[in-house]
Amino acid sequence: MKPLLYLETTIPSYLTSKPSRDLIVAARQQITQDWWLKRRHDFQVFVSQIVFDEAAAGDRQAAAARLSTLETVPLLAANDEVISLTQILLK
Repeated sequence: MKPLLYLETTIPSYLTSKPSRDLIVAARQQITQDWWLKRRHDFQVFVSQIVFDEAAAGDRQAAAARLSTLETVPLLAANDEVISLTQILLK
Protein backbone atom coordinates (compact mmCIF):
# COMPACT_ATOMS: atom_id res chain seq x y z
CA MET A 1 0.00 0.00 0.00
CA LYS A 2 1.30 3.44 -0.94
CA PRO A 3 1.75 6.09 1.74
CA LEU A 4 -1.03 8.65 1.97
CA LEU A 5 -0.21 12.26 1.13
CA TYR A 6 -2.37 15.35 1.67
CA LEU A 7 -1.62 17.81 -1.11
CA GLU A 8 -1.99 21.49 -0.29
CA THR A 9 -2.49 24.34 -2.73
CA THR A 10 1.16 25.32 -3.11
CA ILE A 11 1.84 22.29 -5.30
CA PRO A 12 -0.64 23.07 -8.11
CA SER A 13 0.36 26.73 -7.82
CA TYR A 14 4.05 25.99 -8.37
CA LEU A 15 3.23 23.49 -11.11
CA THR A 16 1.21 25.91 -13.18
CA SER A 17 2.65 29.36 -12.50
CA LYS A 18 4.80 31.18 -15.01
CA PRO A 19 8.52 30.56 -14.49
CA SER A 20 9.73 32.98 -11.87
CA ARG A 21 12.74 35.24 -12.19
CA ASP A 22 13.23 34.93 -8.42
CA LEU A 23 15.82 32.17 -8.00
CA ILE A 24 14.25 30.74 -4.83
CA VAL A 25 10.79 30.59 -6.34
CA ALA A 26 12.17 29.19 -9.61
CA ALA A 27 13.96 26.45 -7.66
CA ARG A 28 10.75 25.58 -5.81
CA GLN A 29 8.87 25.45 -9.10
CA GLN A 30 11.46 23.09 -10.58
CA ILE A 31 11.54 20.85 -7.50
CA THR A 32 7.75 20.69 -7.53
CA GLN A 33 7.64 19.83 -11.23
CA ASP A 34 10.28 17.12 -10.75
CA TRP A 35 8.40 15.63 -7.80
CA TRP A 36 5.10 15.74 -9.70
CA LEU A 37 6.56 13.87 -12.66
CA LYS A 38 8.80 11.40 -10.82
CA ARG A 39 7.43 10.81 -7.32
CA ARG A 40 3.73 11.66 -7.22
CA HIS A 41 2.77 8.14 -8.23
CA ASP A 42 4.63 6.73 -5.22
CA PHE A 43 1.83 8.09 -3.00
CA GLN A 44 -1.92 8.01 -2.66
CA VAL A 45 -2.51 11.74 -3.06
CA PHE A 46 -5.63 13.46 -1.69
CA VAL A 47 -6.92 17.01 -1.42
CA SER A 48 -9.70 18.67 0.54
CA GLN A 49 -12.46 20.94 -0.70
CA ILE A 50 -10.49 23.84 0.77
CA VAL A 51 -7.62 23.08 -1.63
CA PHE A 52 -10.05 23.04 -4.54
CA ASP A 53 -11.56 26.33 -3.38
CA GLU A 54 -8.14 27.97 -3.00
CA ALA A 55 -7.00 26.65 -6.38
CA ALA A 56 -10.17 28.03 -8.00
CA ALA A 57 -9.61 31.56 -6.65
CA GLY A 58 -7.87 34.42 -8.40
CA ASP A 59 -7.05 34.88 -12.05
CA ARG A 60 -9.43 32.80 -14.18
CA GLN A 61 -6.74 31.30 -16.46
CA ALA A 62 -4.38 30.56 -13.58
CA ALA A 63 -7.21 28.98 -11.59
CA ALA A 64 -8.18 26.80 -14.55
CA ALA A 65 -4.59 25.58 -14.85
CA ARG A 66 -4.39 24.81 -11.12
CA LEU A 67 -7.71 22.95 -11.18
CA SER A 68 -6.56 20.99 -14.21
CA THR A 69 -3.68 19.52 -12.18
CA LEU A 70 -6.17 18.42 -9.52
CA GLU A 71 -8.62 16.67 -11.86
CA THR A 72 -7.38 13.18 -11.04
CA VAL A 73 -6.66 13.79 -7.35
CA PRO A 74 -9.33 12.30 -5.06
CA LEU A 75 -11.24 14.65 -2.77
CA LEU A 76 -11.32 13.82 0.94
CA ALA A 77 -14.74 13.65 2.46
CA ALA A 78 -15.19 16.39 5.03
CA ASN A 79 -15.22 15.03 8.56
CA ASP A 80 -13.95 16.26 11.92
CA GLU A 81 -10.41 14.98 11.25
CA VAL A 82 -10.21 16.68 7.86
CA ILE A 83 -11.55 19.94 9.25
CA SER A 84 -9.11 19.78 12.17
CA LEU A 85 -6.14 19.07 9.88
CA THR A 86 -7.19 21.89 7.57
CA GLN A 87 -7.36 24.33 10.46
CA ILE A 88 -3.91 23.28 11.63
CA LEU A 89 -2.45 23.66 8.14
CA LEU A 90 -4.05 27.07 7.64
CA LYS A 91 -2.49 28.38 10.85
